[in-house]
Formats: sequence, structure tokens, C-alpha cells
Amino acid sequence: MTDPTNVHEPVPQSAKLTAREKKWIIYDVGNSAFVLLSTAVIPIYAKSLMPADGNIVSAWGYAQTIASLVIALLMPLLGSIADVQGMKIKFFLGFFGTGVVTCCAMALPLTWLPFLVVYILATIGLNGSLTFYDSMLIDATSNERMDKVSSHGYGWGYIGSTVPFIFCIALIFGGPSLFDWSTVACTRASFIITAIWWVAFTIPLLTSYRQVHYRATRDQLGSAVRGTFSELAGPFGPNVKNKTAKNKPLWMFMIAFFFYIDAVNTVISMSTSYGAELGIDSTQLVVALLVTQFVAFPCAILYGRLAGRFGCKVMITAAVVAYMCIVFFAAFFLKSAVEFWILAILVGMFQGGIQALSRSYYGKIIPKDHA
Repeated sequence: MTDPTNVHEPVPQSAKLTAREKKWIIYDVGNSAFVLLSTAVIPIYAKSLMPADGNIVSAWGYAQTIASLVIALLMPLLGSIADVQGMKIKFFLGFFGTGVVTCCAMALPLTWLPFLVVYILATIGLNGSLTFYDSMLIDATSNERMDKVSSHGYGWGYIGSTVPFIFCIALIFGGPSLFDWSTVACTRASFIITAIWWVAFTIPLLTSYRQVHYRATRDQLGSAVRGTFSELAGPFGPNVKNKTAKNKPLWMFMIAFFFYIDAVNTVISMSTSYGAELGIDSTQLVVALLVTQFVAFPCAILYGRLAGRFGCKVMITAAVVAYMCIVFFAAFFLKSAVEFWILAILVGMFQGGIQALSRSYYGKIIPKDHA
């Protein structure tokens, strides 16, 4: 179904971003601040809480895996229910709120294990909100403009997230001398700052979003929820009736996406902890990750333009091949800060593109009332 009162007017592909598209994009600027902090500062802080013989790479890997598994188990059910009119924003708000509250809770004086548990909850909140946020793309723009809008989301997310990050890094390194705070206190304050930034850049989306596409109205919620369980049988049930289950390109893409995006996210989330285990100075790690953000900004937007010329599938395939080479390089050649800088630049060139185009390609091929 489509809500005729909220359908956006047709906009040429080459036209500037509309107000609705900009308000959708701005959430990437907000949540990316937590993503960047999770990549650079939080693993280093978690390592400082661990005993001397603790292995941050292993612990961080387990944390990421648990958070991913929880999302993988919850999303098929919640995502199907979210296709009911008005439910998508409610689920988004619930996960977003969980992420913000637990981001603030990380500032509490915790030992390493409780801290890791709180971080897992924050990551679940982030990833859950992103799942529903990504599905809002179909309501924010048209198929023809999805590559452009999605790429701008990741691009501006990368560059925008550096603002609170630089402020937090300045506080962590300069706070002890300027405010007579400990480094630990400054690090904890950075969690609060990031949460405030996240909230501020979510408000435009919360106040403007309207669910255009849905499979059932609000008064059909009960029957829609009951139907969700039969839909989840999808291609595994004896009678495949729903159009999502019959969409072979969609299922093929979802299976491929499950594998390649996990590799992409692993490289992003594990890079700092892996570099720290190799003995690379924390300052080098932080600066290299900042460089990644600045490289990723134009590359993500460029990827959106190239997709318009060569097609989404071609550019996604090119990025997957590039990431295979990046992982090979990290596994066999990453030994010093120089190699880490090379890795950071290479990741920046491709991570935004593969994430943005995967999001827009999915939005194009899935039935709009089942997104």
C-alpha cells in the first residue's frame, strides 16, 4: 500500500537534494559519531580496563559477534512487523533510544566486563536503528535517486562524524592539563558528548519522517502480526505465496550481502584493536582513522555517481574485490604504522561506496511494502 498524502513529487535524478532527502541523510551524520568513537576510542579505553594479560582483539571480536547475532535474530520478525503503517518509526525510536542511553551509560565507572556488556547493548541499539533507518530510504526518495541519496548519507556521515570526534580527542589529550581532569574522566565525557551529537542530528528525521509504503494499516496490526510468522517461513514453507519469497534476485543478494558486509564491518570495527595489539601508537591509530573519514567522504559520493554510469551491481562487485585485496593485505603485510596508514586509506576509498550502494540496491529490488 502507498499513502497518497505523503508521496513525494517526482524529482529529476540530476536535481539537488530535496528537504526530505536531506533530513533523512542527516541521521547518518548523527549515528556515525558513535561508529567512529567505537572504532577509535572505545577499544583503546576497553583495553585500559582489562588486566595486563587480557586480549582486547578476542574480547572485541566476541562483543561484535554477539551484537550481530542478536540483530540477526530480531530483525526478521521486527522488520516484518515494521511494514505495518506507523510501526517503522516506533521501532527505530526504540533502538535509537537504547543506543543513546547505553552510550551515556558507558561513562559510568565500570570494570571491563560490565563495560563490554553495555557496549554490546549500545551496538545493538545502533545497528537496530540503522536497519529501520535504511528501510526508510524508500520513503525518502525515488528509485532513480537512491544511489545518490544513499551515497550522500554515508559521505556526509563520514565527514560530519569528525567534528565531535576531533572535539573528543582534544578533550582526552588536552583535558587533563586544561581542566585538571583525569584522562579516564575525559574519555568518559566523550561518550556523553557523542550521545548528545547523536540525538541532535536525529531530531530532523524524527520530526519529518512519514511512512509512505506499508503492507497493512494501523487497524490491521493484529492480523499483520499473525501473518508475519507465515511470511517468515518464506522460501522454506510448502506454499510460497508472498512476493518477497518469490523474488530470487532479492534472496540471492541478501545471502551475498550477509557474507560480504560482515567482512566490511569486521575490518572497520576491529582495525583499532588489531593495530593496538601490534603495538602501533594510539595517536597514530586515531589520526589514521581520521584520514579514513576524510578519504571516505568524496569516495562515497563518487561511488554514487559511478553507479549511475556503470550500474549498482558492477560497482558493488568492484568494491567486494577491492575488500578481498584489503583483507589479504591486512592479514599478511600489516606489521607497522606505515602499513596501517595504507590500510586506512584503502578502506576509506571503498567502505562508503560498498555500504551506500548495497543500501540503495536493496531498496530498489525489494517490494516497497516489504522493505
